Amino acid sequence: MIVRWGIGSLDDVLSELGCSAPYLLATERHDDVPGQVGRWRELPTDEIDAIVAALGTADVLVPLGGGSSIDTAKAVSAETGLPVVSIPTTYSGAEWTPFFGVRDQGRRQRGGGGGAWVAGIVYDPELTLGLPRGATVGTALNALAHCAEALYVEGHNPAADEHAFEGARLISHWLPRVVEDPVGLEPRTGLLRGACHAGAALGGSMLALGHAMAQALGGRYGLPHGAMNALALPPALRFNAETAPEALARLGAAVGAEDPARRVEELARLGGFERLRDLGVPEAELADVAAAVVERPGAKANPRSATVAEVEELLRSIW
Repeated sequence: MIVRWGIGSLDDVLSELGCSAPYLLATERHDDVPGQVGRWRELPTDEIDAIVAALGTADVLVPLGGGSSIDTAKAVSAETGLPVVSIPTTYSGAEWTPFFGVRDQGRRQRGGGGGAWVAGIVYDPELTLGLPRGATVGTALNALAHCAEALYVEGHNPAADEHAFEGARLISHWLPRVVEDPVGLEPRTGLLRGACHAGAALGGSMLALGHAMAQALGGRYGLPHGAMNALALPPALRFNAETAPEALARLGAAVGAEDPARRVEELARLGGFERLRDLGVPEAELADVAAAVVERPGAKANPRSATVAEVEELLRSIW
């Protein structure tokens, strides 16, 4: 993976990949990438075939935006074999893995898969300065969930652990400062560096139960993935505490708290995330959501297996 900092380094990344005809995937609020041969503006979208048909002579996909833009580009990459060079404007970490979810305009999940060619990332903190508080806190908590789960998911490893520890430390330190000073470049830079480490941890380890819960909720109700992770991570941490005590202790050291789940809840409240019912999740459907959760790969890679009844109890604890 080629990782560079500063939007001005995009041309160098493309040159290093031998590419010269970028196809941009970005909403109207983002400026065009110079030299693009085409652009897709309606994001998120499940019109993957339409994008493929519109690519023309493009030899690289350049999503500029959050997880929806990047996931869309990865879905197109899986269909075409084109490389993806992401320019993230949130802290989601989608730029680090070949896996993706496809959502429609209502943000409801319409599919997903893997096989994307994630070739490069260009980070620029200035692109995050206009990110609203909810999206800032939500996507940063998604990144923190990547760090937490990397420490105990099946297949965790020393290299990913180091990225996870540093990412969690930076996110816990800088997120409150970004909320206090949302246009300050220093705190935004620190938070983005934390998200970069979190993405590297994700790329080297993958996901567990908290993400499985967040994915099932977000895909079913069209809710932001970051907000769902902000709510789902604390009960998942408590569920795993006895099975992975060393990992939870290390996470606590990184975020500066004896109780890392409580620290996550404190950070989540910065974005106004407290209960699922506040976001319109119906209590009567929690059992159905739980049944979907246990079938997800993240639940199966969790260090402690969870039954449908146990997941439903976890969901009720945050409803």
